[in-house]
Formats: sequence, C-alpha cells, structure tokens
Amino acid sequence: MFDEAHITRALAARGITPDARQRDAIGALVAMLGTSRTRHAKSAAFAAQGVYCYGLPGRGKSLVVDTAFELATCRKRRLHFHEFLREMNRRLVSEPRGDDRLGSVSRQWLDGIELLCFDEFHVHDIADAFLMGRFLDTAIDQGTRIVLTSNYAPDALLPDPEFHERFLPTIAQIKRCFTVIHFDGARDYRFGGEEAEVPRFFAPLDTTSHDALREIFMRHEGNRGVEPVKLSAAGRPLIARAAGAALMWADFEQLCVASRSHLDYLDLAEQWRGLILDNLHTAWLAQAHTLQRLVWLIDIFYDRKRALFIASDRPLAAALNGLEGAHDLSRTLSRLAEMQSCAYRSTLEELGNTSASDIIES
Repeated sequence: MFDEAHITRALAARGITPDARQRDAIGALVAMLGTSRTRHAKSAAFAAQGVYCYGLPGRGKSLVVDTAFELATCRKRRLHFHEFLREMNRRLVSEPRGDDRLGSVSRQWLDGIELLCFDEFHVHDIADAFLMGRFLDTAIDQGTRIVLTSNYAPDALLPDPEFHERFLPTIAQIKRCFTVIHFDGARDYRFGGEEAEVPRFFAPLDTTSHDALREIFMRHEGNRGVEPVKLSAAGRPLIARAAGAALMWADFEQLCVASRSHLDYLDLAEQWRGLILDNLHTAWLAQAHTLQRLVWLIDIFYDRKRALFIASDRPLAAALNGLEGAHDLSRTLSRLAEMQSCAYRSTLEELGNTSASDIIES
C-alpha cells in the first residue's frame, strides 16, 4: 500500500527520520499519487498534479522523492534534467516540420508515462526555458503527474535578468499546478558521514597517488594492461590513460579543460561504471568553462551512481570553496562529500567479486 507510513518506514530503513518539511513532501506525494488523472481535467484538479521540492543541497529532496518513486506502482520514469534535454533534442532533430513540433515531440515523449520525476531541475538558458515551458504545458494538459527537485525556488528559475520575464508564465504555471515545498532544514545529510574504507580522492599528485589509482584500476580490471587508448565521447575523440570493461582512466585536461559538454559525460557514464580522473591541477578551475564542465561531470556521475576516483594537486573540496563561475557549485561540494563516504554505493561496487571482463552492461 502506498501511504505516508509506507514511505516513512522505507526512510527509517536508511536511517532517516523525516523532518517537518520532508513530512510535508511525503504528504504531498501521497496526495498526488493517490489521485487519478484524466486528460483535459478541469483546472481545479491541477492543484495537486505536481510536487516541486526545492532547497539547499543535501536536505533530503532526492532521498524523499526517490523513496516514494521506488514505491509507486504506476507507469513511471525518473531522470536527470541533462538526460531529458538530450532526449528531447534528439527527437526534435528527426521530427518533421510542423506548426507545433515541440508539442508533438512532448506528446510522443510522454506517451505511457503516468508519473515523471525530474531530479535537479534548473533553467539557466533561454532555449532550455522555451523547451521546458512547452513540455510542461503538454504534460499538464495530458494529466501526467510530475515531481521536480531543485536548488531553486520557482521564482528564481532562469535568473538572467535579460530573459527572466519570458519565463514568468511557466513559473506561474508551476506555482498554480504544483504543491511547492521548501526544504529548509539546517542539516546537509551528505556531510559528516563515515569515510569510505578505501580512499577515493587523492592529493597531492605524487607517486603514492599514482600507485593508488593504478591499484584501483587493476583491482577492477584484473590483468588488463594499463596503456593509452583512443576513445569517443558523444562523437568527440578522447585519449584515455587506460580503459577496461567497467572503469576508464583519463586526465582532467582531456575531460574538462578540452571543449566538452554534458553530452560527453552522459555518454561516458553510459559506457563505464566508474572513472579515474587524474592530474587535476586546481589552478585550471579558475576558468569558468573548465569549472562548469567539472560540475556537469560530477552531477551526471553522481546521478547515475557511478564511481569516481580523483587525483588532484591539492584537496579538491578546499580548492572549490569560494570559487565562482559555475552554476550550482554548492551542490557539487555536497555531492563530493557523499561520494567519499561509506554511504555512497556505486554501480562499480555492485560488480562485487565478479571479473569486469565477464560483465555485459545491461
């Protein structure tokens, strides 16, 4: 049975006792998912068609939403916002020209989905804003139930003053059709956890760090040789130090200093269960584009629960503190804290003692 007690028990099994705002979100999710939807429902029924959870990183937004999502028995889909944009743009390229190509693609994409969850919803670009506005209009019109988690209040979406006014109708739509809940707890659940038994981040860039990375690669890839290999990420060439069935080892310069986008990191996260990110010279992070690429990489690998091992010239969290030039850097710091802890269980670890060479990616 899907009710508040069911979700609370599932959270308790993870060692979480919901705070006031988390309980509010649980109640809103149960109310929404317990209500049937029909196409072209009257506007009064839209009040609980969606739930919008926002707040600082690590306050349990994704934890509560993912727990409810796992328990929901309807036809459902959960995905990261970058992944959604990639899928929509691919469909738009092949969609025949018409009066409402975006609406047509949105209807195709939504076909068969009763519950849709977007994790880390944000809008920084006017093109994404236009796409998202039309998509949400279509989803609401079709009666799709929607859950959004975000670091931004609805009024703070697309903050660029040059374009913000053009997104106001969509903001109004969210505020009208969604239950909006501010996760304002003082605790960041990702900090303070017990560190992983085997370190995942290393500094400085010395022989000890290099040997540790080599041992990690050999542990997961067995006798596979450590030698340079030419690969591809979203159609762009990439020279890696080594690549096996489950783990890829590459330099930061190749992955984040070179011109790349979130599409590259989505591709890599689909090809491998883990990444060794080597030779990260923190001075490079003063460049806004380089810093933003690192944020994208960490977001995508975290969302896919991929393993991430990093070697840098000085501790990465200390180097990132106080930097400017990238969106959502506070979320990156929060996620890095969890990725170093025992609580973070990656898909690489799911391989257990099975030889990576025997694994066929599902």
